[in-house]
Amino acid sequence: MLTVYAYQKCSTCRDAIKWLDAHDISYQLKAIRETPPSTAELASALKFLDGDLRKLFNTSGVDYRELGIKDQLPSLSESEALDLLASNGNLVKRPFLIGKGVALVGFKPDAWESALSR
Repeated sequence: MLTVYAYQKCSTCRDAIKWLDAHDISYQLKAIRETPPSTAELASALKFLDGDLRKLFNTSGVDYRELGIKDQLPSLSESEALDLLASNGNLVKRPFLIGKGVALVGFKPDAWESALSR
């Protein structure tokens, strides 16, 4: 089962959900702010992102800027970064989809089509 972490007020998240529904793809929806992805899910997604921690972060988010994550990220260990993301769903790039041997962050229809049509 796919799990999609999304924020209800995010238009990109809503577009991703509409896309999944239009393609008749089953998923479990979780509110990313209230129930962020676990460190295990984030670590799994990191493998799909070639180990680039920055790709997991919502770099345009208010929390990212207010907490100064851009300056902290180079000195954070992978474990510290994943713990930070798992403790604050606002920091996670959304939508965040994981399951069935796939992990996707953000919504790009072509990438989702390629990853989910296997």
